[in-house]
Amino acid sequence: MISTPLFLGLPDRLGDGRKPRAVIFGAGHGTTYPGQDSRLWAQAPSAIRAASQADAAFVEHWDFDLGGPLFDGEPVCCIDAGDLATAMHDNEGNRSRIEAKTREILALPAVPILLGGDDSLPIPFIAGFADHGPVWILQIDAHIDWRDEVHGERHGYSNPMRRVSEMNHVAGMVQVGMRGIGSARLGEVEAARSYGSQLVTAREVHAQGVEVALRHIPEGARIVVTLDCDGLDPGIMPGVASPTPGGLSYTQAIDLIAGAGRRGRIAGFDLVELYPPADMDGLSALTAARLVINAIGAIVRRR
Repeated sequence: MISTPLFLGLPDRLGDGRKPRAVIFGAGHGTTYPGQDSRLWAQAPSAIRAASQADAAFVEHWDFDLGGPLFDGEPVCCIDAGDLATAMHDNEGNRSRIEAKTREILALPAVPILLGGDDSLPIPFIAGFADHGPVWILQIDAHIDWRDEVHGERHGYSNPMRRVSEMNHVAGMVQVGMRGIGSARLGEVEAARSYGSQLVTAREVHAQGVEVALRHIPEGARIVVTLDCDGLDPGIMPGVASPTPGGLSYTQAIDLIAGAGRRGRIAGFDLVELYPPADMDGLSALTAARLVINAIGAIVRRR
């Protein structure tokens, strides 16, 4: 199912037999906990696409985030493949479709960019890299997402990094933006540290800059960036389920994305946990769209 309009007015395919360098796709649902209604998360991909239209006519203009036009004077090389058909509580089916689409894009080869959707989506998205490892994970989030199970479910919103840590193709992870009181108990923090995850709080980034996180990623690594919208401060990203003060700024977030692209190579990018019903004047969707644009720039401008 193709959403209209497409992100940033990008095409859904390239002409002249060219293959894209990056492919956007959306997914509203991953794994929902029993008895929970997650229908409204599915509005997120469309909200992000709609917000991106404000910049659609200016793709060739100078972008001050990137230091030049998005595609740096080269032909457009990113496409929007539309949304996957996901359904609330079709947990195994949703995971299967997301993983399969990720594998399909990687086989082109191209870099997959996933617009979500609930915070269980990173599990099948990162699982899709099984034949394209090793990869490092850069997670931007207010929470560490290391619960082993919640309500008997092991692939839900609080489980992503725990499940990702069990994937053989994942070489390591850096988790950035933690603050406040979240789902993590002492056992989850100890499990993350025992695995070797580098936990970098929002306070540390505010005090020391984004390099306090980026320095933990090996030079030349292939990196999957997974960005939960609640990693940013609710002053600029109010449309989330768990707003927590003290989050990352827009500049810190785009500096993390750009820094990952310079330190290694961004192999994949997902943005999740935008909750449109809680948005204010479309601010969160606009911020999310700009984050995706920065990710595209970091990917396609890497020669």
